[in-house]
Amino acid sequence: QVQLVESGGGLVQAGGSLRVSCVAFGSTFSNYAMGWFRQAPGKTREFVAAITRTGANTDYADSVKGRFTISRDNAQNTLNLQMNSLKPEDTAVYYCAAKKSYDLFTIATMTYDYDYWGQGTQVTVSS
Repeated sequence: QVQLVESGGGLVQAGGSLRVSCVAFGSTFSNYAMGWFRQAPGKTREFVAAITRTGANTDYADSVKGRFTISRDNAQNTLNLQMNSLKPEDTAVYYCAAKKSYDLFTIATMTYDYDYWGQGTQVTVSS
């Protein structure tokens, strides 16, 4: 089992940048494919970005492609999401998620693919 703790959320103006991070505890981080999701008030949780166990492959939602970058540091048990050119519509609670993976190629984009979730961190983008 793995515990996930997000940090780094906050308030930023449109056009600005923010980096959110997720630290994993309790299990071998490199055994998990990882993802970022977000949920705005009144909306369902949606996929943002995902990364394979080694970080060799990534995937992004169309809405964030070219602006957000997902990365991981397996030595530090850390997952990051660098968010640039932020827009008010990026305002949401951001969650990291972990999926136990038995290969190096798994990349998951659906909420039901993931086994573990963090508690979330609020990102607010003002116009």
